[in-house]
Amino acid sequence: MSRQREENGGLPIACALTPEEIGAMRSALLPGLVARAAATEPIPGGFRWRFDPQADLIEEVAAVIDSEHRCCRFLRFVLHVEPGDGPVSLEVTGPEGTEGFLSTLLETSNRSFEGR
Repeated sequence: MSRQREENGGLPIACALTPEEIGAMRSALLPGLVARAAATEPIPGGFRWRFDPQADLIEEVAAVIDSEHRCCRFLRFVLHVEPGDGPVSLEVTGPEGTEGFLSTLLETSNRSFEGR
């Protein structure tokens, strides 16, 4: 077993959805959510997205995490909610190769969505 699979509990770095499915479900998945981010920051092993506070944002983020966890089981999600009306941040990381995977996923989704 490769070290990458060992560190990740044996889960492959792959999405169970096709590019067409990602495009069709874009708004309910990570690409639709991060399109609304106020800022994007690469972090070790993935990305952090910051969102301005808005009604129902936390529920929407939770729904996206639930959906993504089903098709991309190797991803780790950390949600930061600042006090009061502070920003909300979502960190998505994983084993080596995750940052490239996320970049490709978001680019593929954007191309599929724009082609409609």
